Amino acid sequence: MTRVAILISGGGSNMVALAQSMTGDHPARPCLVLSNVPGAGGLAKAAAMGIATATVDHKPFAKDREAFEGALIEAIDAHQPDFLALAGFMRILTPKFINHYAGRMLNIHPSLLPKYKGLHTHARAIEAGDTQAGCSVHEVTAELDGGPILGQAHVPILPGDTSDDLAARVLPMEHQLYPAVLRRFVIGDRTPVILP
Repeated sequence: MTRVAILISGGGSNMVALAQSMTGDHPARPCLVLSNVPGAGGLAKAAAMGIATATVDHKPFAKDREAFEGALIEAIDAHQPDFLALAGFMRILTPKFINHYAGRMLNIHPSLLPKYKGLHTHARAIEAGDTQAGCSVHEVTAELDGGPILGQAHVPILPGDTSDDLAARVLPMEHQLYPAVLRRFVIGDRTPVILP
């Protein structure tokens, strides 16, 4: 059975969607949920689902990103995952970390990449006058939010939308898209998943 480690920083709603999808005839199972934030809400949810959890707090490492990532790799590799899924993991990773898991790591991003890499995606889409927003799942490479796009889901931007309105509309699509892409990814299928 293929093993998937999921990295989170917060409540873990995408982690829950991924973990719940990995049942029955799914080729993978979650082996670890790790957070860089002690007490992150998603850790308790993972534990309640019977998934091993770990925390590597980035704060004691201050500006030493290499030491933080060394501890991260040690904690992850102890669970021998075949793949990593970043699900709201709010740390920028260095090429050294990314190369360690090259070709085996996915991320979900709340915009229609290549538009709006980085933060504040919903506000930026509204300010630009876009009529469509959405989310993307991509393979993680050294370029921030720049790896090959393996799936996208679209939602309309409605007149008068705030970034919170848009985020609330995009999130359920994230919960559909990410599991669909992961299921293909773990068997080597890179065909993009496009949801309307």
